[in-house]
Amino acid sequence: MDQPWSLKRSLAEVNDILCAPGQMHELQTILISGQLHRVYKNLMPSLRVFWLWAAQEHKDAIYLVFENQRFTFAQIFERSVKAAAIFHDVYGVRKGDRVVICSRNYPEFLVAFWACHLLGAISALPNAWSPLDTLHYCLVHTECKLIIVDPERADKLEPIAKKLVAETGCTGILVLESHEGKGSWQGMKTWKGAFDDYKGDPRRILSLDPELVPEDDATILFTSGTTGKPKGVLSTHRQFLTNLLNVGVGSRRASLRRGDNIPAPPVGPQKGVLLSVPLFHVTGLTSLTMLATLTGMRIVMMRKWNPDEGSILALIVIFVPLTFLVGARLIKNENIAIAGGVPSMVSDLTETSESGKFSLESLMFGGAPAPNSLAARARKAFPTAAMSQGYGLTETNSVAVGFAGEDYLARPTSCGLATPVNDIMIMNGETSVPPGTVGEVWLRGPNVMKGYWRDQAATDKVLTKDGWFKSGDLGLLDNEGFLYIRDRIKDIIIRGGENIDSVSVENALYADDRVLEAAAVGVPDKRLGELVTAVVSIKPSHHGRVAEGSVIAIAQKSLPKYAVPVMVIVKNEPLDRTPSGKILKADLRKLAAEAWLARSSHGSTSNSKL
Repeated sequence: MDQPWSLKRSLAEVNDILCAPGQMHELQTILISGQLHRVYKNLMPSLRVFWLWAAQEHKDAIYLVFENQRFTFAQIFERSVKAAAIFHDVYGVRKGDRVVICSRNYPEFLVAFWACHLLGAISALPNAWSPLDTLHYCLVHTECKLIIVDPERADKLEPIAKKLVAETGCTGILVLESHEGKGSWQGMKTWKGAFDDYKGDPRRILSLDPELVPEDDATILFTSGTTGKPKGVLSTHRQFLTNLLNVGVGSRRASLRRGDNIPAPPVGPQKGVLLSVPLFHVTGLTSLTMLATLTGMRIVMMRKWNPDEGSILALIVIFVPLTFLVGARLIKNENIAIAGGVPSMVSDLTETSESGKFSLESLMFGGAPAPNSLAARARKAFPTAAMSQGYGLTETNSVAVGFAGEDYLARPTSCGLATPVNDIMIMNGETSVPPGTVGEVWLRGPNVMKGYWRDQAATDKVLTKDGWFKSGDLGLLDNEGFLYIRDRIKDIIIRGGENIDSVSVENALYADDRVLEAAAVGVPDKRLGELVTAVVSIKPSHHGRVAEGSVIAIAQKSLPKYAVPVMVIVKNEPLDRTPSGKILKADLRKLAAEAWLARSSHGSTSNSKL
């Protein structure tokens, strides 16, 4: 424990109360695919049942806000029913078919998502910011029945639309919000056009019950990994929905630890969720959106982030990939209760003129490395906030570990305790290690993915036969079960919560025919956690004639902006390797960190030849 504090209840007492019969987090043990799991007894059985319930329970409340548009739960439900009817009657979508939604955040994204699950289809959500070849791979890999994109993706895919239809076997490509683009695309139909042309009875779709069970396939979200190709994380309805209850464990435990009761549901004016993160990321969808849907909060979608535009009333900040920047003005105007963001968002807010004036209920760190100094700065900026921390992965459908309140303040370098349905093991190869010993973090529970979509070899590498997921992260447990993440085994660079696999960056660098060897490594950054940098060795024939900027310029051609190196160290000598031939990245990380610090301290982070 980093700092002692006077608790009122032990962890065992807290868990007994939290999971007692009749409570939201009541547990039962059941057999799932030959494995015994603790599960939440009161969890809804499917996304279809959940949406039917939520749409009725909160029907008159505002559900989605996007710029000047506002939709109630009932309005989005009716649109999702019509979309489901179109999917079914026009495009032949049935239970188990994959429907790809590849778009930035729009209200119609969620309309399409819920339409999938009314039919029992599988929603597949590729990273919309991926380069064309990656998008192409994801679409073909899912063998999707229907493809739904926004105008930006439609522009990208139009040249290969006919090829995509042939390769995937899909029955159509629909374009959301076509008015924001050129309005029409060859080989595609606009979403509005599909709605206008449909003359059937949408309500008939509600009588077509796909008879879903919790272990039916539900979602595919994509993650990078270290192979350079995205992997589709396939999850069942139970695996996806378990996070509905996992995400609330930390705050409930905190209340019980300090001697209070389990917090009552909020009363008063409707609060909102500020959705600044993409719906194709696990926290944006599985945590923020589903939590708002469960509790009847409005989801406020924003395009840009301006930390000086207003103040926050009641905010939980869950750090996730920052693809959309959000405006704090709406946090005040929309009575935001939950906002998605990364450490850089909180870092920005601590520097604004409003710093110290924010009245926060809770502040949660997770999803990306936070600079060591951020907790203290956030505490000063958000003096009333109950600080929280969480840990999870796409493969665990978001939260598997977390804590809040005094436990977090006492252990700011930890990421918390396992949720009631999750177990943690620290492993050295095939042997578990005792508390205080660093090893690979393994996680188990009913929220762990079913596997990687149609990639059994990759699945077998990370999932044991009895359901343990090998996270690839290095960490340790203390004597009370608190988890501390020390490093990552995988060479993933997490910039602002965006997972960037080093192989993709290195492949882009190797496109420069002057480069002999390349190694992408992360360096610490105060705002974003990490930045992408690289070290390259130049072929002898080009020694002394390669400028850093020219290497970066070539890499930019095939990488999304967030993955482009901010610095490339150009070396003439070969990079050091292990006896087995692997580049020694640990040494290169140190080299890059020192070089970046030196460059930053001189006030220059421009690209220049070293």
